[in-house]
Amino acid sequence: MADSAGPPPKPQTPLISVQGLVKHFPVKKGVFGKVVGQVHAVDGVSFSMTRGETLGLVGESGCGKTTVGRAVLRLVEPTAGRIMFNGRDVRALPPAELRSIRKKMQIVFQDPYSSLDPRMTVERIVGEGFAVHGPPKGSRDPNVARRERIHELIEQVGLSHDHLSRLPHEFSGGQRQRIALARALALDPDFIVLDEPTSALDVSVQAQALNLLKRLQAKLGLSYLFISHDLSVVGHMSDRIAVMYLGRIVELAPAEVFLKDARHPYTQALIASIPIPDPKMRKDRKGIEGEVPSPTDPPKGCRFHPRCPLAVPDCRDKEPKMVFVGPGHSVACHLVKGQ
Repeated sequence: MADSAGPPPKPQTPLISVQGLVKHFPVKKGVFGKVVGQVHAVDGVSFSMTRGETLGLVGESGCGKTTVGRAVLRLVEPTAGRIMFNGRDVRALPPAELRSIRKKMQIVFQDPYSSLDPRMTVERIVGEGFAVHGPPKGSRDPNVARRERIHELIEQVGLSHDHLSRLPHEFSGGQRQRIALARALALDPDFIVLDEPTSALDVSVQAQALNLLKRLQAKLGLSYLFISHDLSVVGHMSDRIAVMYLGRIVELAPAEVFLKDARHPYTQALIASIPIPDPKMRKDRKGIEGEVPSPTDPPKGCRFHPRCPLAVPDCRDKEPKMVFVGPGHSVACHLVKGQ
């Protein structure tokens, strides 16, 4: 009897693949700017994403999350590594080709006010991409096509046509973030970096913004790199979650596995620090002790070992390698054995 289930589905081709991404910033001193060291902001980060997927990137402030997002888009030039987008090597593209591919790779910045030009109306802000890359395609008058597209974008993010003639200071934080999102959507991107998109918003407004992002993703097939320090928000938004510590990814897991079966001591400590309403349960939970080491002189071996309560001698001397512990779940820790 034939197998009614048919052949297994083919694995999806990654929309974006990042291998060994490195970004070091020089530390300069003196009148002549002599280089005296380097900030190891990102040190060998690798991940891939499929179309329509959300990858959450979490970690403490200063761990390199934002630098990863900007380096992937080449808003900051990577020191090393490979970035493939739709089968094209982003780092190898000449300026003309990079400009054309930027339409498909966008970003929404953390601060919804400083990322908007205070002298430009909403209509000019949302239509800024058309001024760079040309009007929307079509046989109609370019100005008419541009204005119709801007009206469509404003409606998509839940704003009114009356808002188009106003300036950014006339809006609330949540409305400004919607304007920034409309601008990112203008050129029909496939991939959007969301850099702490709700951290500057009130809790009530956060929920509206997150639901809007989910609706747009389902409608347009967008892929999100969702950068945040808030595990609750990331768990709600993401298909997979990557944890960064001092420039490196230490754990990567499906969202449903992440909160239930975290393996790395740093990830476990992050989860333990999530606020919970029950005072009795809070007494049994311990956060992360100690301070994050300086990224200009990161520790040898496992970078978390100075703060890890489970550290063994190998942690101080040897850098742990990523090992697979389950479907889509990998960990970089000497105490975790791979399959």
